[in-house]
Amino acid sequence: MKILIADDHSIVREGLKQYVKTLDEVKLIDEAVDGNEAWAKIKNEKYDIVILDVSMPGMSGLDVLRNIKERNLKTHVLILSVHPQEQYAIHAFKLGASGYISKDNAFEELTLAIKKIISGGRYIGNTFAEKLAFNGFDSDTHLIHEKLSEREFQVMVKLAKGKSVSEIAKEIFISDKTVSTYRARILEKMGMKKNAELTIYAIKNNLIE
Repeated sequence: MKILIADDHSIVREGLKQYVKTLDEVKLIDEAVDGNEAWAKIKNEKYDIVILDVSMPGMSGLDVLRNIKERNLKTHVLILSVHPQEQYAIHAFKLGASGYISKDNAFEELTLAIKKIISGGRYIGNTFAEKLAFNGFDSDTHLIHEKLSEREFQVMVKLAKGKSVSEIAKEIFISDKTVSTYRARILEKMGMKKNAELTIYAIKNNLIE
């Protein structure tokens, strides 16, 4: 089994690598320090599982996942997240993720997640399972960003992080004009007027670090 570990924190990568080494089936462990390097390696190498951090410099984990889906690459992806917000898990599974776990519980759940994914199943970590099970049943708990499409959510997070229209366009391979159109839709759907409001909202709801 060939595994790629993509995380911008060296301590996390090393910890995951040492843990994954204990699995009998593992033959090769590769590493990537950010989303751009992860995508470059995934394009040129076939991995059985990619362990992918959501928040990385350059391309995010969701950006990489979207590229994998668009290229129809046959790679299982296990997403790691520090975000308690289940919306990330929802988007990740829509983009084809095979598993989603919290970094807080990564080492406790990693073996089970990998085994389930390799056997053809999907794994959702305990942190998110109950929230996802009841998602949509209580309309009073819905947050306004849930009105956004997958692409709008992707752009919203980048705007909330303070990235410019041109930076976002370059990262997700669309035009500046298209990003501006998404920005206008996002602000309208969320009832906001400025990017600063998006940032405050995203921090409050644990959508960005």
